[in-house]
Amino acid sequence: MIKKLGYVLLGILVIVQFFRPEKNISNDLTNDLSTKYEVPNEVKSILKVACNDCHSNLTVYPWYANIQPVAWWLNDHVVDGKKHLNFSDFTQLPIAVQNHKFEEVVEVLEENEMPLESYTYLGLHKEANLNAEQREVLMNWAKGQMAYLKNNYPADSLILKRRN
Repeated sequence: MIKKLGYVLLGILVIVQFFRPEKNISNDLTNDLSTKYEVPNEVKSILKVACNDCHSNLTVYPWYANIQPVAWWLNDHVVDGKKHLNFSDFTQLPIAVQNHKFEEVVEVLEENEMPLESYTYLGLHKEANLNAEQREVLMNWAKGQMAYLKNNYPADSLILKRRN
């Protein structure tokens, strides 16, 4: 009985390998953050290793992303991350939302909420574990972008309107 159950589970595991989520591999930079905002090389490199896999349209997939059900789990992280913040589509957002996203970047870094523990778990993506200096660089950059917006747009255009 246990042997049959093992064969069934193995069969299911083999079959699910044929059902894969679509990969997040577009490199369209038309509406990328860098088309409107200054992104210094230091910030670019931090974003690349710690943020872009889940917060852009170009994910660099590890080898284990080809194994189900891990690929589905990773895909869920990417889809959720892009729903909250997508640097690749950033300039399509209304200016008030862009300003708010910069505020959120500062907030999640101050609260040490990003990158997610599950992203850096077991030493995977250890380069994404940001030290205090890297967090400070990103927070100062985001605050600088908010100052840029404040200096170049009317104050009321930067306020996120509440939905009724």
